[in-house]
Amino acid sequence: MALIEDIITQAPDLAAVRRDIHAHPELCFQEVRTADVVAAKLTSWGIEVHRGLGTTGVVGIVKGRDGGASGRAVGLRADMDALPMTELNTFAHASQHPGKMHACGHDGHVAMLLAAAQHLAQHRDFDGTAYLIFQPAEEGGGGAREMVKDGLFDLFPMDAVYGMHNWPGLPVGTFAVSPGPVMASSNEFHITIRGKGSHAALPHNGIDPVPVACQMVQAFQTIITRNKKPVDAGVISVTMIHTGEATNVVPDSCVIQGTVRTFSIEVLDMIEQRMRDIATHTCAAFGATCEFAFKRNYPPTINHPTEAALARRVMEGLVGAPQVLLQEPTMGAEDFSFMLQAKPGAYVFIANGDGAHRAGYEGGGHDVGPCMLHNPHYDFNDALIPLGASFWVKLVQAQLA
Repeated sequence: MALIEDIITQAPDLAAVRRDIHAHPELCFQEVRTADVVAAKLTSWGIEVHRGLGTTGVVGIVKGRDGGASGRAVGLRADMDALPMTELNTFAHASQHPGKMHACGHDGHVAMLLAAAQHLAQHRDFDGTAYLIFQPAEEGGGGAREMVKDGLFDLFPMDAVYGMHNWPGLPVGTFAVSPGPVMASSNEFHITIRGKGSHAALPHNGIDPVPVACQMVQAFQTIITRNKKPVDAGVISVTMIHTGEATNVVPDSCVIQGTVRTFSIEVLDMIEQRMRDIATHTCAAFGATCEFAFKRNYPPTINHPTEAALARRVMEGLVGAPQVLLQEPTMGAEDFSFMLQAKPGAYVFIANGDGAHRAGYEGGGHDVGPCMLHNPHYDFNDALIPLGASFWVKLVQAQLA
């Protein structure tokens, strides 16, 4: 691997910062301490810092050898927030705050970008400006959307923006990137069926919402099998049905909730409209009424071809072409999609290893295997810090050659 030597030398210091952040996780829009750590490090390296976008966001500004005179610029983004879950690890840097945990590796994403920032500030071997975007609230808060709304791309005009996420299960030294959709849109629905309660022994006196719900849930799947093109991807998952309080009472109402995932807005539009039609008319057919709510959270994450190709070339120069995979699209969601709606760019993946970096941390077999994201035994692999930082630096050099 063609890693940058001084980043390798400085990596242990950044690993210590990463573990400190891991031990002090903060939830979405509460990343005050984390933002302070980031801003202090950037300032110590002579990097101009802008704070407050998206509530707790931090942007570092590194101008190249031309002082930014070329007018060209690139953005690199790392997310900072943790998850509302309890960590089950017992190593020294485990979370000190019950119910909060860095179970998705955002602490590592921050460390990789900080390591790149340190090198870029020391060498400035590019023409233009590199914007280092430390984003809050990826885990459900839409921090990327809020930073964009607060003027991220107006205050810091850039030609392209890139994001990177760790991916457990593949050996360290592996990257993945693909053009087009790589992560799905995230949406949720809440349907209330209003019937008429009655004694369960006298159902003809009421309007039972339960069989209405059963019909509705079954009919939703025909949207996937009969309305959506077979070559398009889409998922409707009913994950909650709540009704009733007693075995001998027909309830007044029934609530259905769940999620919809797609890789395109066009498919999402179709699914939402068909779900609304089915819900409304199914209720009407049974004499019930319907309240239908559909919330769009994150749009699909769609990589731009030119930027994805550039990221691939940089990866191949770093680790060799065989170690750069095509990223299979996943139905998980990512709010970096809001940045890609506003600017060309790409969202790429760096392998977090097979779990061997966790050996000895846990008993009872929990240290075996890669330990996937959002798992209470997860930990970021510090071996990625020099690799991810070297990628960021070489990407800036390639984008702003």
